[in-house]
Amino acid sequence: MPTFRSTLLAFFLALPLAGGAAPRDDRAATIAQLTRQADAWDKAIVAKDLAGIAGNMCDDFRQIGGSSEVMNRESFLRDLMSLELQIDPYKVDEFEIRVYGNTALVSGRTLMTGQYAGTPFTSNYRYIDVYVRSGGQWKVCSVQITRLTK
Repeated sequence: MPTFRSTLLAFFLALPLAGGAAPRDDRAATIAQLTRQADAWDKAIVAKDLAGIAGNMCDDFRQIGGSSEVMNRESFLRDLMSLELQIDPYKVDEFEIRVYGNTALVSGRTLMTGQYAGTPFTSNYRYIDVYVRSGGQWKVCSVQITRLTK
C-alpha cells in the first residue's frame, strides 16, 4: 500500500509533465520544425507560392505592419501575390525561437529588397511571428513588423 509520502512524491514528479513542459528532445525537435517551417515560408513568399504561403497561416491571421496598418489573411495574401510586387531572396539575421507550450515566438531581423511597380525598394525591419500549434500543426497567426532606420 502506497504511503502518503510516496504518493506525494509521485504527484510532484508528475507535475512537469502535467503542466505541459516538454522534454528537451521534444523542445529541440519543435525548434527544428519551426526553423524549417519559417525558412520554407520565406522562400514561398519570394516565389509567390500561394499554397506554400497560405498553408502556413491560421485562418484568422493578422499582421501589424511597420506603418501600423493591419492586414488580415486575405489582404496579406492579395498584396503578396500582386504582379507589381517582386521580392528578392533575403536572409534573416538574429533568428530566435521561444516556445511556450502550444505557442511559439519566432523573431528576427530582415533586410528585404525588391521592386514594386518597377520601382526598387529596400525594407529593413525586425519582426515577431506568433505560431500556434493546433491539431498537431504549427501555423503563424500573427506577425508584427517594426521598421528599422539606417
